[in-house]
Amino acid sequence: MGFHVQNITCYKPTLSPTEFKISIAHRSATVRAISADASTMAVNSVRIAAAQMTSINDLATNYATCSRLVKEAASAGAKLLCFPENFSFVGAKDGDSLKIAEPLDGPIMKGYCALARESNMWLSLGGFQERGSDDAHLCNTHVLIDDAGNIRSTYRKMHMFDVNVPGGAVFKESRKEIVAMDSPFGRLGLTVCYDLRFPELYQQLRFHHGAEVLLVPAAFTKVTGEAHWEILLRARAIETQCYVIAAAQAGKHSEKRESFGDTLIIDPWGTVIGRLPDRVSTGIAVADIDFSMIESVRTKMPISQHRKPIEFWKQASV
Repeated sequence: MGFHVQNITCYKPTLSPTEFKISIAHRSATVRAISADASTMAVNSVRIAAAQMTSINDLATNYATCSRLVKEAASAGAKLLCFPENFSFVGAKDGDSLKIAEPLDGPIMKGYCALARESNMWLSLGGFQERGSDDAHLCNTHVLIDDAGNIRSTYRKMHMFDVNVPGGAVFKESRKEIVAMDSPFGRLGLTVCYDLRFPELYQQLRFHHGAEVLLVPAAFTKVTGEAHWEILLRARAIETQCYVIAAAQAGKHSEKRESFGDTLIIDPWGTVIGRLPDRVSTGIAVADIDFSMIESVRTKMPISQHRKPIEFWKQASV
């Protein structure tokens, strides 16, 4: 158990506290101002953490692991902890997830809301088994909870395999809503796992929804993770000039299922700034979101101004 801090950088303002302001493209207004009291002067960064864990088919055991990781993140000074896909449950056989699926106001999610409130920490819960439109349907839902224990946003996984079971019943649902929201950690873009292979979603989050930090909770298989995990994440960071926080499931969940692991935090230049020393151990990676770096990268390489609109490509294809 433990956490790892790698390449953390903090920005120190050269202006006086009353003069210094933060201004970032796509933000609706100035979101941070420095107090005139020097003792309360803040730096232009905020600490976050990403978890790595091996969830199993036991809700109580997984909750205990999450609680322990929240304490580690709090001790490290993090204000947001991101959990991987299927953080609360990974079934041992087909159909297990459907059996334990609950609505967002059910006891499982209420327990995690209480955990956020009691720890005074925001939680990104990627890949919760939310009951769908009826008992035969399931949504893979990314839930964002604030430090008061309130659900602030939800994103239902867009790209997924809709699996048909015998008799023709579909038990997984995909949705079409892009979700981004303002937070103390910048404007967050919510995604889940398999979404990572579809860059159009991340382009939409950055250029049409103003995202600054992309959340990618995942449970990549060992085979696909070894081949594609890091390169896809770094590509999404580079092409959007966003931070990417990718919390990962790791190791063997059961005899039939194993995840690649390798939780990563990546900056807008595509550099890995947070990573556990062991790819499959349980623990947290910690890094700082440096808002001045987002602004600097986007100013020096203004791809938002240079990219072509969809109309250009339609005309170019004629």
